[in-house]
Amino acid sequence: MKNICKPESMNHIFTRKGGAEPTATHYCPGCGHGVIQKLLGEVIDELGIRDRTILISPVGCSVFSYYYFDTGNVQAAHGRAPAVATGIKRARPDSIVISYQGDGDLAAIGGNNILQAANRGENITVLFVNNAIYGMTGGQLAPTSLLGMKTTTTPKGREYDEYGAPMKVAELLAGLDGVAFSSRHSLTTPGNINKTKKAIKKALKYQMEGKGFSIVEMLSQCPTGWKVDPVESLDWIEENMVPVFPPEMFKDEPHDRHEPPHPAEYDPSKVDEIVRGMANGDAVERTHDSSPWSDVLGEGAETLRVKAAGFGGQGILALGELIAKGAIREGLRATWLPSYGPEMRGGTANCSVVLGLNEIGNPNVVEPNVLIAMNRPSLEKFEAELAPGSILIYDDSLIDIKPTRDDLKVFPVPATKIADGLGSSRVANVVMVGALMGVLGFPGENAVKGIVKKFGRTEEIRKANFEALLGGMKATQAIAAS
Repeated sequence: MKNICKPESMNHIFTRKGGAEPTATHYCPGCGHGVIQKLLGEVIDELGIRDRTILISPVGCSVFSYYYFDTGNVQAAHGRAPAVATGIKRARPDSIVISYQGDGDLAAIGGNNILQAANRGENITVLFVNNAIYGMTGGQLAPTSLLGMKTTTTPKGREYDEYGAPMKVAELLAGLDGVAFSSRHSLTTPGNINKTKKAIKKALKYQMEGKGFSIVEMLSQCPTGWKVDPVESLDWIEENMVPVFPPEMFKDEPHDRHEPPHPAEYDPSKVDEIVRGMANGDAVERTHDSSPWSDVLGEGAETLRVKAAGFGGQGILALGELIAKGAIREGLRATWLPSYGPEMRGGTANCSVVLGLNEIGNPNVVEPNVLIAMNRPSLEKFEAELAPGSILIYDDSLIDIKPTRDDLKVFPVPATKIADGLGSSRVANVVMVGALMGVLGFPGENAVKGIVKKFGRTEEIRKANFEALLGGMKATQAIAAS
C-alpha cells in the first residue's frame, strides 16, 4: 500500500509563516497553487535534487513559497524571476533553478524578462501558473484573461479591440530557438494532474542534463478571483479556459547548450581602480588611515551609517549622493541606497549611505549612527532606530518638536531658513551636508565642493551651493563650541 504523505522537500510545519495555524498555507480555499506545489515537491524528492534546488518566487500569490519548501529560496521583484534565475544558474551551474510565476507576473510586468531568458536558452525551468487573472492584487485583468471576462479593471468584460486577445505563452515561447520544452496542462482531473506532474519532471530532467530552457504552463483554478466555489472552478477551466488554451505539447526538442566561456577571474584591484575614478574622473588617493568619524563616534564605529530622510522634493537622495561621492574622493568606500516607493509622492523619502575604510558588505542601514532629518515625520520615524551616542541633525526651521532621547549628539540646524537667506530653499539639502561636515570635519570641504559644482547648471546655483555648505558647517560648529 502506498503511503501518501507530504514530500520531504516541503516543510511539514511552516515555521517561517508563523501565526496560529503553522500547518496551513496562505492560499485561498480551492486555489491551484497548493496542488502544483505538492507536485513540485514530489518531483524534487523523486529526482533527489532537494539539496541542489533553488526556487525563485517573485511578487504574486506564490511570493511566500519559501514558507513551504525546504530548498534554496530566493525572492524576486515583480516579473524579474527569469533574470534572477539566470544570474543564479550562471553563478551556480550545478544548481537546479526553478522560476515559479503567475500570469500577471510572467506575461505582463515580466514579459520581456521571460522572452529574453527563453530566447537565450537559459538552462532553467519555468513553472507558469495560468489562472487568467491577477490574484494577489485583487482580481485585475491579466494578459491571459479571456475575452468577455469581467475583472476589477474590466467590469464590462475584456474587449478585443481594447485589450487584444488572451496571450498564449506556451505557444509563443515554443517558437524561440532557445526553448527546449514547452507544454500546457490543466489541474481539473486526477489524470490531468498526473500529466502535469510528468511534464514538470521532464522539464527538470532536461535542466539536469543541460538541455536548455523549459516551461510548463498550468491552467489553474482561482475561485476567489473568478467568484465561483472551488468545485465549480474545475468546470470553469474545462468550459472556458481549455477551448482558448488547449493542453498539449508544443515543443520537445532538447539540445546541448553552448555554454559561455568561463568568466575572467575577479580582480579586486581593477574594481578599486574603477570605483576610485567615479568622482567625475578625478584621481582619488586615500587620505585616511583611520575612520575620520572616530573622534566623534568612538573607535568602535568602523562604518558611518547615515540615514537621511525628509519630504519627497527636498533633495534627500542628492544629499546622500553628495556625502557618498565626497567620501569616495577621499579614498573611502561608500554605498548609497535610495528608497523608492509610495513615500516618494508626498510622504517621507529617505536614503541610506554607508562609509568605511574597507569593503562594505551591506548597503542597508539597519542601525544608523547618523540621522539627518528634514521633516517631522522623519524625526519621529527614525530617531528610535539610532544607536546610542549617535549624531542627530535636524532642520529646526521646519520641525516643531525636539528629539525625545537624551543619549544622542543633537544638532538643530535651521537648514531651510539658511537656504532661504541664500535665495533658494532648494539648497537646504546642501546645508545639511555642510552641517555633517561641521560635526565630523569630513568629508573635506574641497572634496564636497568638487562634487557640488556638478549639481549646478549655472554659476549662480554653484555659488549658492558653496555658500550652503559653509552655512551648514558654521551652524554645527557653533553648536559644538557652545
